[in-house]
Amino acid sequence: MSTRKLFIAAAHKCLSGGRKSLSAPQSLDLAAQVSAVDLGLKPALLYDSNGASAEQVQQYLNLLQFSHLVSKSLLTLDLNGNTLIVNPVSLRSNLERLLRDNSVVVINVCHSLEKPAITDRGELKSIAQDLLFLLRGFEQLKEDEKPLYVGKKSEEWNLCTVFGLLLGYPVTYWFDQTKSFENCLSLTPLMVTTATVTWQADTAGHTCCLYSFSVPAVLHNETQSDLEDWNIRLQERFQQQNVLQDLTVCQTTVTLPSVCL
Repeated sequence: MSTRKLFIAAAHKCLSGGRKSLSAPQSLDLAAQVSAVDLGLKPALLYDSNGASAEQVQQYLNLLQFSHLVSKSLLTLDLNGNTLIVNPVSLRSNLERLLRDNSVVVINVCHSLEKPAITDRGELKSIAQDLLFLLRGFEQLKEDEKPLYVGKKSEEWNLCTVFGLLLGYPVTYWFDQTKSFENCLSLTPLMVTTATVTWQADTAGHTCCLYSFSVPAVLHNETQSDLEDWNIRLQERFQQQNVLQDLTVCQTTVTLPSVCL
């Protein structure tokens, strides 16, 4: 069976949300994303293709590993009911870089602000330390065939901020969720960065989006060097593999009537 068919078959077998299974294009997009995580091009992916549970995603990952389609090191993480497939080596490297070099910019988008503003990284660094501690504990348990549950600690976290960290973005948004889940990004020009690649499985190519994140245009000058550093690191990692091709990073500016985080 071809590589494409193996990935599609694994998705159809394991990832049904209710009665809804993934289509072939969805299965191939997921395959490309998982391959990118396995290659270290991104530290994690958030599974949101359908309503499949963390246990189902773990079964899918187990089947891929059994078929030697991805490495044994990948793990499934359940964060307050949100499921991620994680490369623990890449994630640990990103967390340690944040603690050492302040490599992630935190942008305050509280609804009470007139415009977004860069804020302190203290809360994000605390979360990074908690995640590093959890990763070490997970590795010691070595329960490779079960999802890893973060637990009650994460109930205090701003998940929007945490997802930016886990998914490898150079910037992440923060708001005071004890006061409001609304933000000040409505009608605010946003610079959206996207990174796409082509997954060359067998003979046919499949293009997928590896990254998509935004930065308020008003903060472009203050964040430009951080985005450039992120881009350089991505290019370097891309050059170290030959599974994915045609890396393209581009920027567009959008203004939306409302932004949901």
